[in-house]
Amino acid sequence: MAQTVIIPTPLRKFTEGVELVNVQCSTIGEVFQQLETQYPGIKARLCEENGDLRRFINVYVDGEDIRFLNQLQTTVGEKAEISIVPAIAGGC
Repeated sequence: MAQTVIIPTPLRKFTEGVELVNVQCSTIGEVFQQLETQYPGIKARLCEENGDLRRFINVYVDGEDIRFLNQLQTTVGEKAEISIVPAIAGGC
C-alpha cells in the first residue's frame, strides 16, 4: 500500500506542479530518497548537505512532527499521509 506525500506550493516547481505524490517506503529518509529519484533536486531543499533535515522544513507523518519521533528514521505505515511544511517567518 502506498503512502501519500503532500508537496507544498514552493516545492511544486520540482514536481512539475504535482501536489500529491504516492510512494512506497518504510522511513522518511526513504521517502526523501524516492522523491529525489522521481524529482531530482527536491532533496537538497529538504535536507542539509550532511543529510539532516533543514531547520525550516517541518515534516509530519499522520499529523505527528518527525522532530519529536525518530526524525529521518521515523517509520511510515501503510496509507500514511506525509506533509512537508516549510516554516514561514515574518512579523511586524
